[in-house]
Amino acid sequence: MPWSKAQTLTAVDNSVDKVDNSANSHIFSHSGPIIGLFAKQPIPGQVKTRLTPPLSPDQACQLYQVALQEMVERLLAAGLPLVICYAGCREWFSETFPAVPLVEQVGDGLGARLSNAVLMFFAAGAGPVLLAGSDSPDLPVPLVDEALMELQKRDVVTVPCQDGGYAIVGLRRPTTELFAEIPWSTSRVVEATRQRSKLLGLTYHETESWHDLDELVDLQQLVARSPKSQTARHIVTELSELL
Repeated sequence: MPWSKAQTLTAVDNSVDKVDNSANSHIFSHSGPIIGLFAKQPIPGQVKTRLTPPLSPDQACQLYQVALQEMVERLLAAGLPLVICYAGCREWFSETFPAVPLVEQVGDGLGARLSNAVLMFFAAGAGPVLLAGSDSPDLPVPLVDEALMELQKRDVVTVPCQDGGYAIVGLRRPTTELFAEIPWSTSRVVEATRQRSKLLGLTYHETESWHDLDELVDLQQLVARSPKSQTARHIVTELSELL
C-alpha cells in the first residue's frame, strides 16, 4: 500500500506524549516507513573533529548540537516517524528530544551499526527504512520524500553528498550485506554502495546530491545557500570571524 503522509502524521501526533525514553525502556515496535537518525552526544573533542582547527573543540561541539537540533526538526517535518539512533549518554538525548524515540547504536564500526539498526527496525515491523546522518541540517524535505517514493519500486536509495558520502540511505528490505566492504569516511562511500547494490542484484536509485558539514568551505556554502536556517544563523553569529 502506498505510504500516506497524512496517516503517518496522525500516528506521530497521537504518540508524542507516549514516548518512553527511560533507561530501562528497550521495547520498540512500529509499522510503516521510518527514519533512523544517527547521532552522537555533543562532547567537545568528539564531534566535528575535521573542523578542529579552525574551530575550537567547544565551537565544533556547539555547531554540531545546533545542526543536530535542526536536522531533527527538519526530518520530523517530513511527516515520518523519527527515531534517534544515539551514541553516548541516553539521558542527554531523552532530555533534549523528549518526544523522539531512542535506540542505542550497537556494533563495532559504522557498517555494523547501520546493519544492526536496519535489522532492528525491520524486525519491529517498520519498512521501508531510511537511515540519515546528522551533518545536513538544511536537507530539503522533497529529497526525503523522493527517497521514500522510490523505495516503493527500488531496493536501495541514497541521497548522496557532494563529498562522496550520503546524507540518507534507504532500504526496502533488510539487506544488510549492502554495508559490507564500504570504505567509510572516504569520498568513495556512494560509489562503493552503488557497486555493492549491483553486485547483490539490488535495484538502486540516487536522488539529487546535497551537502554536509565537514570542512570550513561547507560552513560558508551553507550560509550562502540557506541563510535563514538555524545552523547558518549560528555560524554567522558565533563563527563570523571564519567566514
